[in-house]
Amino acid sequence: MTHRGSRLLHVGSLSRVEGEGALRLHVHDGTVTEAQLNIYEPPRFFEAFLRGRSYTEPPDITARVCGICPVAYQMSACAAIENACGVTVDPVIRELRRLLYCGEWIESQALHIYLLHAPDFLGRASAIELARTHRAEVERGLRLKKAGNSLMELLGGRAVHPVNVRLGGFHRVPARDELRPIAEELKQALDDAWDTVRWVAGFEFPDARVEADLLALAEPDTYAIESGTPTVLRADGTTGSFPVRDFTEHVAETHVPHSTALHSRLDGRLHLTGSLARFAISGPRLSPVALQAAVEAGLGDPRAGAVCRNPFRSILVRTVETVYAVGEALRIIEAYEPPPRPYTEVPPVAGVGHGATEAPRGLLYHRYELDADGIVTSALLVPPTAQNQGAIEDDLRRLTQRAIGEGDPDDGELTALCERAIRNHDPCISCSTHFLDLTVVRT
Repeated sequence: MTHRGSRLLHVGSLSRVEGEGALRLHVHDGTVTEAQLNIYEPPRFFEAFLRGRSYTEPPDITARVCGICPVAYQMSACAAIENACGVTVDPVIRELRRLLYCGEWIESQALHIYLLHAPDFLGRASAIELARTHRAEVERGLRLKKAGNSLMELLGGRAVHPVNVRLGGFHRVPARDELRPIAEELKQALDDAWDTVRWVAGFEFPDARVEADLLALAEPDTYAIESGTPTVLRADGTTGSFPVRDFTEHVAETHVPHSTALHSRLDGRLHLTGSLARFAISGPRLSPVALQAAVEAGLGDPRAGAVCRNPFRSILVRTVETVYAVGEALRIIEAYEPPPRPYTEVPPVAGVGHGATEAPRGLLYHRYELDADGIVTSALLVPPTAQNQGAIEDDLRRLTQRAIGEGDPDDGELTALCERAIRNHDPCISCSTHFLDLTVVRT
C-alpha cells in the first residue's frame, strides 16, 4: 500500500441514502488520515422559522423535515409542547400514536432493508437491478412498505407528511370497523416480516465493531418507540440514564467545517443512536415473537445479554424491529376502543418543554420555549443522523484502515466499502441539516 503514496478519494454524491451527501477519504503512506461524511445539503431553517409561530403549529411544520419519518417529528413536537403545557394525553390516544408510529417503522424499515441496504449484500448497484434478480423479494418488501403506509394513511390522513395529528391527539380517530381491513393486511405483513428475517439472516456480514457509546430511549415494560428515558450503554459496558429535560446537558452539538449538519458528543464521547442502540438497551423488552425472531436471525437473546455492535448486522436488527412493529400494531388494533374525544385539550402555558422519540434511524429530541400566549420563542431539533455522524466517520476510519492493512484495495474497492459503511446507519441527511450561525460583515 505504501508504494502508492498519498491518495484522496472523493465521492461527490452518495447513492441510496436519504438526502444529499458526499464522502472524502485521505490516505497517506498507508494510514487513513481523514474520513469525512460531507453533508452539503442546504440548511433547512426549521428552527429559525418555528420562532414566532403558534404552539399548535410545530407538529405540522416539523413533519415536513422528512418525507420518510414525518411521524417521528410530529410525535417529538407533540411530546415537547405538551410537556411545556403540563398536559398528559388520554391513554387511548397514546396507543393510537404508538400505532401510527408503528406504521412509520414498518414502511421506513422495509424501505431501508429492501431498497437501500440489501443491494450492498447481494452485489447489486441499485434496487432496480436487485429487482431483476430477486423480484419476489423486492415485491415482498414493497408489500411490507404498503402495509405501513396504510396505517399512516388511516391514522395520519396520508402516508407522506400526515395531516391528522394535532396537539393532544388527532383531529379524527378511526372507528373499529375502519381498522379491520388494515388488520388483515398486517397479518400478511407479519408473514412477510418473518420471511424478511430469514432472508437477511442468509447474507454474509463483514466483521466490524462500533466502539461508540450507544444511546436510546428506554421504558420499564415495553420496547421504547414514542417515549422513554434516554439511556446509555457505554463502550466500556457501563450504563447510565438521564431525564429527557437534561438532554442538552449531555449531548453537545458543535459545528464542523465540512458539514451543514452539526456533530454531537455524548458527555464528550462519540455515540450512536438507532437500531443497534435500541436492541442493546431495550432488547429484553421485545415481544416474545420478536425475541424469537432475534434468535432465529443469529443475534442471540437480549434477555441473556446479547448485544450487537457490528454495524453491518444492523440490517438484521431492523428486520427484528419490523416483526415487532407489525405485531405491536396488531396488538393495539385488537384492543382498540375509540376514545370519547379525539384529543385532549392543551391550553397554552409559558414554559419550556422537552420531548424525545425513537425515529427508525434513532433518538430524536425536540425542545420548545413558549410565552404565555403560546408563541414559540425558541426551538431546538436534534436529529439522529447529526448525532451519529462522528460514529459514522470513526467507522469509516477503522474499516478502511483495516482493509488497507489486509491488502491493497484500489480506489473503487475503498469507495464501495465506505459507502456500505455509511448505509449501515441509514443516515437521513435531509433531517440533519441545520441553520448555522451566520455573520455578515458589510462595508
